[in-house]
Amino acid sequence: MTTEFTLVAEKRDVEGKGASRRLRRLDGKVPAIIYGGKAEPTAISVMHKDLVHALENEAFYSHILTLKVEGGDESVILKDLQRHPYKPLIMHADFQRVSKDQKLHVQVPLHFLNEDTCVGVRQGGGVISHQLSEVEVVCLPANLPEFLEVDMAEVGNDQIVHLSDLKLPKGVELAELSKGADHDLPVVSVHKPKGSKADEESGEESEGGEE
Repeated sequence: MTTEFTLVAEKRDVEGKGASRRLRRLDGKVPAIIYGGKAEPTAISVMHKDLVHALENEAFYSHILTLKVEGGDESVILKDLQRHPYKPLIMHADFQRVSKDQKLHVQVPLHFLNEDTCVGVRQGGGVISHQLSEVEVVCLPANLPEFLEVDMAEVGNDQIVHLSDLKLPKGVELAELSKGADHDLPVVSVHKPKGSKADEESGEESEGGEE
């Protein structure tokens, strides 16, 4: 089932730090902007409580959203979010317009499957170490995945899963890999923890060999 996100937004005519502070403090709204495409940037505001509620769903960050702006709908993606440094407040949001025939660059989360049955953990005594939790994909809006899956079931000890090992949906590319082979970053690995029994035995054997 496809998740759909819709937020009601209002255009705002007055901009600036003072106006934004009043908007947040008195009206409970978040100043935001819609940009991109052939239209001019549009300054808007959305209800803080509605945006916070939507952000609780991981898919909101990597999904085509609908903004209802004074009688018209805008298809957008969330491009940037500014949070208060220590208060649970959203300070500003940037939304980018989406065109069905223009490719997007979007960060999508990684979901790691079968970690509890991973060969390198169950049989090799290894531990799983995550290097990445999300990746930047390039695709048309219709092909945008909410997340990418990384199956850990057959990953052995001392094995590294790289970006090139990920299974991608049709029409989806990884931005890093388009930069060249040296950008094939590690995603997750399995290795024996330092100080493990196996390491100690290996060390004892080395010392015995030297004698």
